[in-house]
Amino acid sequence: MRSEELALRFGQNLRRCRHEAGLSQEELGSRAALHRTEIGMLEHGQRVARIDTVIRIAGAMAIPPGDLLEGIHWAVGDPRRKGGFSFSDPVATRRRRT
Repeated sequence: MRSEELALRFGQNLRRCRHEAGLSQEELGSRAALHRTEIGMLEHGQRVARIDTVIRIAGAMAIPPGDLLEGIHWAVGDPRRKGGFSFSDPVATRRRRT
């Protein structure tokens, strides 16, 4: 299911960004006014983050919210087929930008 893949990809991005920032789940949770268990659930793909949560987490790490969404894309549908999420390697995406 695509929403599960979406949650997992966001979680991978969150964990990578948190590690790059040198923060524990507890420290990030405190900075973002979220409980440590919420950070853990997001990192493990057990929850899908709301937009306000994405912005709080990004602000707590002083990164653009887009960094948490790397490799997550929306494919526009047409009258014959529905749109949907697609995923790419976020590391490859970062390499192309630099």
